[in-house]
Amino acid sequence: MTNQPLELIAESFAGGNAIPYIGPGVLALKHSGSQLPGSPLALAGRLTSKSSVPFKIKNNLTAAAQFIENFKHRRTVSNAMTEAFGADAQPTRLHMLLMNLPSLPLVVHAWYDDLPQKALSARAGWGMAQGVSQSEHFGNWVHYYDSDGTQAGVRYGDRQADWKTLLYQPLGSVWPERNFLVSDSDFVEVLTEIDIQTPIPEVVQEIRKGRNFLFLGCRFSTQLERMFARQIMKRSSEKHWAVLPEEPTRNEARFLEQYNIERLPMTLSEFAATFSTTQLVH
Repeated sequence: MTNQPLELIAESFAGGNAIPYIGPGVLALKHSGSQLPGSPLALAGRLTSKSSVPFKIKNNLTAAAQFIENFKHRRTVSNAMTEAFGADAQPTRLHMLLMNLPSLPLVVHAWYDDLPQKALSARAGWGMAQGVSQSEHFGNWVHYYDSDGTQAGVRYGDRQADWKTLLYQPLGSVWPERNFLVSDSDFVEVLTEIDIQTPIPEVVQEIRKGRNFLFLGCRFSTQLERMFARQIMKRSSEKHWAVLPEEPTRNEARFLEQYNIERLPMTLSEFAATFSTTQLVH
């Protein structure tokens, strides 16, 4: 593969027109954060190691979380999620590379760890929008936070207008307030409204217009993964990229083709090394 896609990506980032969409696979990069669960299957294993669930749903993250919530209380799920992502892990090289780009209006982080927050900590003028569970915050879809973790309201307003970078975490995050969308009932609520974009912050809808998405550490093999990606990138640019070293499944290939997402068949380590060099000339 030539470096042409990397050059286009670097050019898009240099103009503030690219949006990183970071999935759990980024945790596979070798670093001290490798103890964090880096896939839905790994996370399901963490949850079910603490609570017994029926064998047929043991590897199904959302169903296992729902079972635990039903029979042991929502707090049990929240505590298990906090324990799974509470390790003092450090950002990967890729996190640091992306979060230090000069022009970065929006980052989408579709997992529960806080490594993007840590990578952004040296940056001025940023804040967070996190999805929240209806079972815990009925009537609110998102909470906003300043970079120090102080809650900045449940609606985007003047206080957030000075943020130059918005970290959008649609599934929530362990920091600062342990917001997690993880059980079946969490997602039923969101998916009921997501077609009309209600759970997606208006500011995200505005920033994404005309911009390109770069998917990193993401798979599109399940309907849930595809639906979130599709709805978050709606009304954006007509060109996107995904770093995907594995051969895509049939459903993934169809999704990539349908939304004009160019697959980059390289590892995340290879991408980080090549992109850092390419980015220097833009």
